[in-house]
Amino acid sequence: MSTAVAKFFTVPLLSLALLTTSWSFANSVEPLKPTAAQSKTTIEILKQLENRHYRSQDFNDDLSARYLDNYLEALDPGKTYFFKSDVAEFEKYRTKFDDDFSRGKLDRAFAIYNRYSKRVIDRLEKVVAQLNDEAVTYDFTIEESMPTDWKEADWPVNATEADQAWQKRIKASLLGMKLNGKTLEESRTTLYKRYSNQLRRFQKQDTEEAFSIMMNALTMLYDPHTNYLSPRSSENFNIHMALSLEGIGAVLQGEDEYTKVMRLVPAGPADKQGELKAGDRIIAIGQGADSEMVDVVGWRLDEVVDLVRGKKGSIVRLEVLPATGATGPSKIISIKRDTVKLEEQAAQKHVFEVGDGQHLYKIGVINIPTFYMDFEAYRNRDPNYKSTTRDVFKLLGELQREKVDGIVIDLRANGGGSLQEAAALTDLFVDPGPVVQIRHANAVISRNYRSFAPAVYRGPIVVLIDRLSASASEIFAGAIQDYGRGVIIGDQSFGKGSVQSIVSLPQGDLKITESKFYRISGDSTQHRGVIPDIELPSLIDKEKVGESSSSNENALPWDRIHPAPHDTYFDIANLLPNIDTRHQERVKTDPDFIFLREQMALIDENKQKKEISLRRATREAEQAALEQRMLDMENRRRQAKGLEPYKSYADIKSEEDSDEDSAAIATTRAKIDPENDPFLQEAAQVLADFITELKRQEESGLQAATF
Repeated sequence: MSTAVAKFFTVPLLSLALLTTSWSFANSVEPLKPTAAQSKTTIEILKQLENRHYRSQDFNDDLSARYLDNYLEALDPGKTYFFKSDVAEFEKYRTKFDDDFSRGKLDRAFAIYNRYSKRVIDRLEKVVAQLNDEAVTYDFTIEESMPTDWKEADWPVNATEADQAWQKRIKASLLGMKLNGKTLEESRTTLYKRYSNQLRRFQKQDTEEAFSIMMNALTMLYDPHTNYLSPRSSENFNIHMALSLEGIGAVLQGEDEYTKVMRLVPAGPADKQGELKAGDRIIAIGQGADSEMVDVVGWRLDEVVDLVRGKKGSIVRLEVLPATGATGPSKIISIKRDTVKLEEQAAQKHVFEVGDGQHLYKIGVINIPTFYMDFEAYRNRDPNYKSTTRDVFKLLGELQREKVDGIVIDLRANGGGSLQEAAALTDLFVDPGPVVQIRHANAVISRNYRSFAPAVYRGPIVVLIDRLSASASEIFAGAIQDYGRGVIIGDQSFGKGSVQSIVSLPQGDLKITESKFYRISGDSTQHRGVIPDIELPSLIDKEKVGESSSSNENALPWDRIHPAPHDTYFDIANLLPNIDTRHQERVKTDPDFIFLREQMALIDENKQKKEISLRRATREAEQAALEQRMLDMENRRRQAKGLEPYKSYADIKSEEDSDEDSAAIATTRAKIDPENDPFLQEAAQVLADFITELKRQEESGLQAATF
């Protein structure tokens, strides 16, 4: 260690009783080489991409140049292993990959991977040795900082510069654990295990893992949903699609060295438990109520998935870094594993009343967690097969018998499902006409998904969406908006408007994007999603979640095609100004929305921080100030609602822990609860305003709708 680096580490370290005093990793690993099967698979992948992908682009010198950048980003996203000299050396390959891959040559791609492998093993051996050396100590009293995002930094010039950056990373990890309640010895032991496990696994790397990384660096140049699935990944994908796995019901994705929660399966164990959120990063996993937590930072996605899966009824504990706290403390979430039951994903209803100041309206709510269909029962011609449309049809009948004045369709966190069901559900609210257009890679446009029967329900509706409403949800919401059938309220939806199919390869499979969805207005749902008529604030970070997020730079763009002829029911554009004015007046003074906007401002402030302090006193002061600010925010909300204020931030945590204990053993799906759901409450208020405006329109002698 250089003198310049060593002077920062002066505090004695307690004895590392849990660590061994000797280290026995192999000093080198044999370079990996491509197989004949991988060579054939590469040729076939390139052929399929050039001939079948929706985005028509040849893999030429320009794309080869982009491939090098994408490949290096996939291998070393935090710029933590390669040196600047390595990257400069790889420049000679920049325009060679198109010629190489078309002939099945992988030598250059493997040469880069083997250099990466050497750098990783060298670094991890050095880190593990330092963590095992009691002579190396860490001083948390001096004021120094490190970047919050190493991607913005440059590659280290040499080993000395890389050493200095790594010392800061290690120190930041140790300090984060100490601030989370661990002793320095416990923190150091955790890091030692983390990096030694990464080293062991990396020394067991195989050509399948290397090939998967280099091929996905290629496929994702076309779009984020086009992926090479290795034989191991194909097995996991098929298990997920069959919904037969017993686990927590979460869609996970690798991001840098973390495993990130992309979305929760509706009515799955994690969804019902209620604490795990999209964007959370899993850093450790424990089995049962009190087993040791296994650090999983740096693990492969399939390895993390294997730990998350387990026997139905067993408990898995996840330590996560919350999506809403860039530098905040981690939390441990206990979830009981289970299978997702179709009946638990079923739509459900609720009725409550709201007023517009002059009238009291009875509002029906239909919550649709996913667009589902029991395909097996359908194929067996079971007359009682379950589907979204059949269940909603029954609920509509019940709500009409209860004489509701209007209905809110709640599609929040509905990630999609059956396209057929999205079209059939639209059929319940509009008369015969097109629902969605599909443009294929050959430019042929189909309009086969249509509404065929007269509308079942003709009253006013509001559709509630959020950033996690995707795919089939966007088709339904977009159709309702284009027909002028109802008001869309919420947050900009996900923007997943592409269609994939699976192609078999000599080794593994290729999931390839072949089509795009378009609304009947001609607008694509891709990238932009559905823009609500009335916008609600949201804590979901659009930079991290959604098709237009910063991580999806190669996502297919938004565009337009010719609109499909269709009716228009209500003159929504003419009604919106008055509806939106009353909406803005309510959310301006509503305690829950004031609190939400303050939370959003706090998150935005954290996002703006480019550096994080490595001085303990500074971090503790920052944490104390943050907790006081959060306490003040919460108490302002509580006092405005007539509730007793908290005396300290510890009281908030105590109540949260109590709620977590209850949530951890939850076994039934949460019921619709407008009283504690400000978003649903406001959607109902907007519906009441919509009804009032329709009545006013009718009284003025204008035609309210074409029904």
